[in-house]
Amino acid sequence: MSDATGPTGPTGGRGPTGPTPAERDEAAAELSGIRDRIDELDQQIVALLNRRAELGREAGRAKRLAGRRAVHDPEREREVLLRVALANRGPLAQADLLSVYRRIVGATRAVEHRDRRPDGG
Repeated sequence: MSDATGPTGPTGGRGPTGPTPAERDEAAAELSGIRDRIDELDQQIVALLNRRAELGREAGRAKRLAGRRAVHDPEREREVLLRVALANRGPLAQADLLSVYRRIVGATRAVEHRDRRPDGG
């Protein structure tokens, strides 16, 4: 049996000094690739959020034409949040995801409110 700093200890095969320079370089390259993928995903998220806001805008126009005065529909928001909660498979915590979605719904509602103002914004 080896000690904690030996070949099979918690350091995962590394000695007491930690990762080798080659392992550090490999990890740095991996981190760079992961960050690039995150940046790409962020661009997609921004595009999707703006598409969602445009649909909210269309919903606002439809509400207005249907004679509905209220922008805020608490029942609809509950339905959205429930569907989001049921779709969550992690690792994002439910409370965190719902917090993000409440903000998204609020931002979409703000777009609808701006559209209803006489000056359009």
